[in-house]
Amino acid sequence: MSWLKKLLILGVILCLCGLLTIAGLYLYVKDDLPDVSTLQDVKLQTPMQVFTADGQLISQFGEKRRIPLTLDEMPPLLIEAFLAIEDSRFYEHPGIDIIGIIRAASVVATSGDFSQGASTITQQLARNFFLTREKKLIRKIKEVFLAIRIEQLLSKDKILELYLNKIELGQRSFGVGAAAQVYFGKSVNELSLDEIAIIAGLPKAPSTLNPVRSPANAKTRRNVVLYRMLTVGAISQDAYDTAIKAPITSKRHGAQITASAPYIAEMVRQEMVDRYGEELAYSAGFQVTTTVNSQQQSIAKRSLQQNLYDYDERHGYRGPVNTLWQATLDPEVTEQPEFKQPDRLEPEQIIAYLDQQQGLEDLVPAVVTEVFSKSVSLIMQGGDQVTIEWDGLKWARSFITDRRQSNAPKTADAILAPGMHVLIRQQDNKWRLSQIPEATSALVAIDPKDGAIRSLVGGFSFSESQFNRAIQAKRQVGSNIKPFIYSAALENGYTLASIMNDAPIHHWDDNAGIAWRPKNSPAVYDGPIRIREALAKSKNVVSIRLLRGVGIDNAIEHLQRFGFTASDLPRNETLALGSASLTPMEVVKGFAVFANGGYLVQPYLIDTITDAEHNLIYQHKPAIACDNCETDIATIPKVSSTLKAETSIKQLYDRLSHHEISDAEFAAATLPIEQPIIAQRVLSKQNSFLIADALTSSVWGGGDWAIGTGWNGTAWRLQELKRRDIAAKTGTTNDSKDTWFSGFTSDLAVTTWVGFDDANRSLGRAQWHANMGQSQSAGTESGARTALPAWLDYMKVISPSLPVKPMAAPFGLASVRIDLKTGLLSRKTDTSSSFEYFISGTEPTQYSSNSVQPISFDSSSEPVEKEVELF
Repeated sequence: MSWLKKLLILGVILCLCGLLTIAGLYLYVKDDLPDVSTLQDVKLQTPMQVFTADGQLISQFGEKRRIPLTLDEMPPLLIEAFLAIEDSRFYEHPGIDIIGIIRAASVVATSGDFSQGASTITQQLARNFFLTREKKLIRKIKEVFLAIRIEQLLSKDKILELYLNKIELGQRSFGVGAAAQVYFGKSVNELSLDEIAIIAGLPKAPSTLNPVRSPANAKTRRNVVLYRMLTVGAISQDAYDTAIKAPITSKRHGAQITASAPYIAEMVRQEMVDRYGEELAYSAGFQVTTTVNSQQQSIAKRSLQQNLYDYDERHGYRGPVNTLWQATLDPEVTEQPEFKQPDRLEPEQIIAYLDQQQGLEDLVPAVVTEVFSKSVSLIMQGGDQVTIEWDGLKWARSFITDRRQSNAPKTADAILAPGMHVLIRQQDNKWRLSQIPEATSALVAIDPKDGAIRSLVGGFSFSESQFNRAIQAKRQVGSNIKPFIYSAALENGYTLASIMNDAPIHHWDDNAGIAWRPKNSPAVYDGPIRIREALAKSKNVVSIRLLRGVGIDNAIEHLQRFGFTASDLPRNETLALGSASLTPMEVVKGFAVFANGGYLVQPYLIDTITDAEHNLIYQHKPAIACDNCETDIATIPKVSSTLKAETSIKQLYDRLSHHEISDAEFAAATLPIEQPIIAQRVLSKQNSFLIADALTSSVWGGGDWAIGTGWNGTAWRLQELKRRDIAAKTGTTNDSKDTWFSGFTSDLAVTTWVGFDDANRSLGRAQWHANMGQSQSAGTESGARTALPAWLDYMKVISPSLPVKPMAAPFGLASVRIDLKTGLLSRKTDTSSSFEYFISGTEPTQYSSNSVQPISFDSSSEPVEKEVELF
């Protein structure tokens, strides 16, 4: 009994010593322990995501990949896997596992090895949020006390949820949601058992056990997890047997991008960094919704790229990327090359070579294996063997210069040979020889009513060049400037029926000592011509004469109304020919003024921003183009001061029930209407209408083809759309270095540009050859030939979704019948005359008959007819 008593006393003393030790340790580290209450409102570092207006993911920015999930959103088997391998007694212990600690302590006592793990999930959570991963005793002590505090503060489920969202799992993925996406391209609910086991095995050493870096290590660790799951009864023997035989098939997946718009994503990234700073923008979990429609964006990209392919094919094939081997050399040839190519490679060698090559966009690396008379066989990246028929080859005459190409090939061996590494792509479900275009392009489409960007493509490929030509490339705009010059002319006494002399200009420059002889393109001169027709035909010399009539200073002042910067507008007569350098965004913004009735809207891309909890923190409120908004606001019932003072809806309802206030007053008091922000009017609605209407003549022309007086405008190819509400203008600079096309309806304004990044390089000329298709027509590159097709392809798909809205003439205009040759009033009703619009008071005063009845749009609600006496 005395021995047991002594042993009991010793035990009590040891317990007291242990408690005193624990108390001492707690007092020692207490001041260094962080406040675990922050876990109650923890903000996990989550990347910024950028979406289209219709909810498609464009991009994700942030160093850490994380997809926060609630515990209910995680599959039970995934939770069981982590519990089995990391903390099987999680729901039983108070934050520290005494059994695990004793096991770890025994290892330390016997071997001095501190690497033995005994951390519970709660301890790991404490370490991940508040401590480092270094294996030191003091860190372990802090970890224990923090775990106990956390268990007192949070429920077990909340602790587990935070852990599974916080844990580092390699490849910059944090949390199980991100790991599932990074390693398998799946959501957590799509994971198979063996994939779950791989992810559950990662916390021990995420950098060395992840399946991307080391499939062997990942497999070994996976099998350990599966065995633990079997041991604790989480899975059956059959499930274990199946999962353990599964191969490791993981590869690194990026974010699940569902809409390709990298130039837009970069614009959003830069704006968010400017707005919130880099650290917050990348980690606060912002979700940014843009104004871009995913389908329209996809169409814009496809149209731009196809147009560049077509241009490139018109100018010839520049040859293969590489030559792996050459055909057997002719023994009769005495001069052999110094470097001897290797013999023909085997298919396995070709595939291995192609695996190391890079494609671009839809261009796929391939190696020619056989050449026939009118076709070739190739092995493409991935190992598939494909055939390119003659239709996919015949375009490939040799490129000589931007202005010269060789003769059309007649057989496939004149183009390709076995061993050539080439790029191919699919077009109309058929493979086609191709190459990376050297020319580049931009396309931007905005809503002219408020400036919302609907589509934007800044180049052929963002991965090739991050330079966003839609907003960064200032290039000479050519004839795209003319509508703005003509608008200035209308402000200074000209009308669409004014007659100008379309004749060559010879202007001696005393300073330069040479004559300036600007020419039309093509160099065709029609003599006296109406302004409407001159704009539709893009007559250069008429534009210069109009600029002279308006005055350069007046013209520049007028052009600045459209948002153009004075420093970009040269103060000389070349301004009339488009020597001003503007970006495609600036150009489309200017054309939007004509489309919306005279308002300058500001293009914008970000519509809303929400935080990680989906709370709205920003809503863009654009200034809109709206003629009737002020009238609409005026019709809202005025709320009396008495109603304003009454904050109770019940009080207002009682007064409504007793007929003390009207329904309209009740609605106005309870549903306050936010007044819209109206954009700045920079142009009269009459001027904007006249230019827009004149630009429809660029599409539909005029005259009568039946009697030989018909004529086309430069945008006549748009007649294919069969819409009378499209206004458009081509643009080509000197020597075809830049080509433009801008057009609009009342709902969409679109500008395309095509050129080289080297501003001094001409787009050249495509020579005719027998193999040319419709997209490969010969001739000098121009706005109509080079930039228009991308615009047209885009609008072919977009147009059906845009209601046809013929432009309605605003009040303050008069429509009278004029003689087409003289611009004077006419009594004739044949093809020699037509109706023309004029700002009231500017219509002609000379007549060709005794009377005419013009239709005048005044301030009344309906147009009225008034008799005009002719003298």
